[in-house]
Amino acid sequence: MKKILGIYSAPRPHWVGDGFPVRSLFSYHTHAKQLSPFLLMDYAGPAEFAPSNHKRGVGQHPHRGFETVTIVYKGEVSHHDSTGQGGTIGPGDVQWMTAGSGILHEEYHSDAFARSGGTLEMVQLWVNLPAKDKGAPAGYQAITDQQIPVVALPDAAGMVRVIAGEKDGATGPAKTFTPMNVWDMRLNQGGIAELESPEDWTAALVVLQGTVLVNGQSVAREGQLVVLDRTGSQFSVEANNDAVVLLISGQPIDEPIVGHGPFVMNSKQEILQAMDDFSSGRFGAMTPASAS
Repeated sequence: MKKILGIYSAPRPHWVGDGFPVRSLFSYHTHAKQLSPFLLMDYAGPAEFAPSNHKRGVGQHPHRGFETVTIVYKGEVSHHDSTGQGGTIGPGDVQWMTAGSGILHEEYHSDAFARSGGTLEMVQLWVNLPAKDKGAPAGYQAITDQQIPVVALPDAAGMVRVIAGEKDGATGPAKTFTPMNVWDMRLNQGGIAELESPEDWTAALVVLQGTVLVNGQSVAREGQLVVLDRTGSQFSVEANNDAVVLLISGQPIDEPIVGHGPFVMNSKQEILQAMDDFSSGRFGAMTPASAS
């Protein structure tokens, strides 16, 4: 069994822009070695927004050296970036953005969601790129709910949406630079999921809803992160009530990490270069986004 290294509670929420009240479940400052290739995870919401004509969100900002993965559970988020890509994602949808050599982007509540108001709930995960790929061209993958394969768990325990990686012959649609699994799991009350992650891979569980028992010994609740050891390959999750759990596991990159704000590289010199490239306009430019 993969041993539990720790269970961590989310800190108090803080605002990203004026549209996303997030709790940072982990970052590379706290779990760099334990969770490589994953750098950071913000859990936004669930939060209620009143109807408004105001454009809530985060304005144009840069990234370099990693990827951002946004999974929407409730509400709608619109994205626009300097590659000309963009669109609106809603419940069950995912956007997988490669910052690579450099990108500018903005994220807002969709116009329709802003006008109607309602509940916003989403996760944003930062995924590191190996040094050889930090200069990769910027890119964007729009993944709809319908494109994500669903695997039923034995004994009606629930189901797994395979966003990235593979489970029981189902392959997720996300294209990744290093091997990883990103599974969105819905567990039924009393259901037990017997799961597997390759030996020497990092692995973690994020409880978004409900309460679960991990490896038959430790309880994890909503807003908690369960970090598992690289050693071993198997672990279990039992739902004490209906639960939503995100599993991330991956082959570690194990290279130096130097981060500064929206840039994550391998050295301080590369960070200084990123800052210079951004201020000099070498990240490209954004054209006006169409209405969403």
